[in-house]
Amino acid sequence: MTGPRLGLWCDGVPRRALVLCGILLAVLLAAPLALNSYLLSVLILVLYFAYTGQAWNVMMGFAGQLSLGHSLYIGLGAYTAAALFMHFGINPWVGSLAAMVVAAAFGAAVGYLAFRFGIGGVYFALLTIAFAEFTRIGFDHFPWVGGAGGLFLKVVGKGRFDLLHLRGSAVMFYYLLLALTVAAFLLCHRLMRSKIGYYWLAIREDQDAAQALGIHTFRYKMYAVLLSSAMTALGGVFYAFYYNNLFPEQIFSMERSVEIVLGPIIGGLGTLFGPLLGAFVLTVLAEGLRDLLSALGLALPGATQVFYGVCLLAVIVFLPDGIWPGLRRLLGLDRAAGPGPKREG
Repeated sequence: MTGPRLGLWCDGVPRRALVLCGILLAVLLAAPLALNSYLLSVLILVLYFAYTGQAWNVMMGFAGQLSLGHSLYIGLGAYTAAALFMHFGINPWVGSLAAMVVAAAFGAAVGYLAFRFGIGGVYFALLTIAFAEFTRIGFDHFPWVGGAGGLFLKVVGKGRFDLLHLRGSAVMFYYLLLALTVAAFLLCHRLMRSKIGYYWLAIREDQDAAQALGIHTFRYKMYAVLLSSAMTALGGVFYAFYYNNLFPEQIFSMERSVEIVLGPIIGGLGTLFGPLLGAFVLTVLAEGLRDLLSALGLALPGATQVFYGVCLLAVIVFLPDGIWPGLRRLLGLDRAAGPGPKREG
C-alpha cells in the first residue's frame, strides 16, 4: 500500500505512533516463535478480547450507545457458523457471512425498538441484556443445536493447518485472530476520520444538539449497532471453531458480555488502542491470579470476577479516562495539531 492510499490510513498520525505500531505488530507476528503453548493460549485470549472489545467500542465508545448484552452477537455468530458447518458441511467462511447477517438482523431489531421509541441510556442497556437472556433461553430448548446439552464440533489433529475449514493448531488461530484484530483496528481508525465518525462523536456528546444540526441520529445510531453486531459475530465464529464446544448458559451469559466490556473501559473508551491495552492488562493479570491461587492450593470461586471489579473500580477512581490516554501522553503521541476528535488513538 503506497502513495495516496497509504495517506488515507495514516493521515494525521504522528511518525512516532507509526513506528510504535510497527514494532508492536512485529512483536505480535514473532510471538508464537518464542512462546510455549500456555502463553500462546493467553495471547490468543488477549487478541480475542481486544477484537470483540473493539467491536463493542464502535457502539459505545464511538456512538455512545451502552450495550451490556453483546454476548447475544457472540452466541449468534458462534452457533450459526458452527451449526451450518456441522449439519450441512458449509464452509466456515460462508458460515461467517451468514453469522454476520443473523447477528446484524438481531442488532437491527434491538436498535429499531430502542431508537424508534426513544429508549436510551440505562434502559437501552437493559434492553440488550433482555435480548441476550431471551435468546439464551431459546437456545437452551433448541434441539437442532444441542439445546442445554451443548453443540460439539469434531476436534482435529493439533498439527493441521486447514485455514479453509478453520481446523488446525493454536498457531493458526493466533494468526487468524491477529489478522482480524489488525483489520478491526484499521477499520475503526478510518471510521474515526470519516464523516460517520464525526457524526457518531456528535451523537455521543449531545444527541439533541446533533439532531438540531441536521444529523439523522436514528440512521447513524443504527449504523453503529449493525456494524458492531456484525463484527462481534465474527468473534463468535472464532470462539466456536477454536474451542469446539458451545453451551447457551456459557456463551450467552452476562459474564461473557462483561468480559467484552471491561477491556475498552479500562483501556480507554472511544480510543483505538484502549481495547487492546485493556484486554492485555486484564487477561494477563487474571491468568496470573489463577496461577498464583493454584500454586498456593487455594480454591476461591469468583476470585476472577472480584479481581475484574477491583480493576474497574481502580480505573474509575484513579484513571477515569482509562489507561491509554495517560500512557499516550507519556509516550508523546498526542496530536500536536490538526483537526480530529479528542478520542483519536
